[in-house]
Amino acid sequence: MHEIPDWLSFDIDDIREQRAEHGRPWQEFIRVPDLYAGLYEIPTGDQDPQSPHDTDEVYYVLEGRASFLVEDQRMDVQPGSVLFVAKGKNHRFVDIAEDLSVLVFFATPGGSTT
Repeated sequence: MHEIPDWLSFDIDDIREQRAEHGRPWQEFIRVPDLYAGLYEIPTGDQDPQSPHDTDEVYYVLEGRASFLVEDQRMDVQPGSVLFVAKGKNHRFVDIAEDLSVLVFFATPGGSTT
C-alpha cells in the first residue's frame, strides 16, 4: 500500500504540458484512495465523448465557454463555473464556443478507482 502524502502542489501549466504531450483531452494529476483529479481540455468546436461515471464528480471551469448537459438540463458555463454531477447521470459539454479547460474532481468512497 502506498503512503498518502500530507500535501501536494501542482502547477497548471505543467499539467497542461503533460496533457499536450500525449494528445488526449484528460490528464490525471492526483489519485489517492478517496479522490482523484485531473485536467480536462476540449478545443472550440470539438465533441465531448463522456459517458456516465460511477462516482460523483465536481467540475471547475478554468477557461472557455460552453453549455453543459446533465440528463435533460442545460446550462451555460464559463470561467468560475462550478458543477456537481451525481454518479450515473448522463452529462457532457456541448456547443464549445471557446477552448475549454476544466479541473475535474472525482470522489472515490471506499478507495474505488474506477
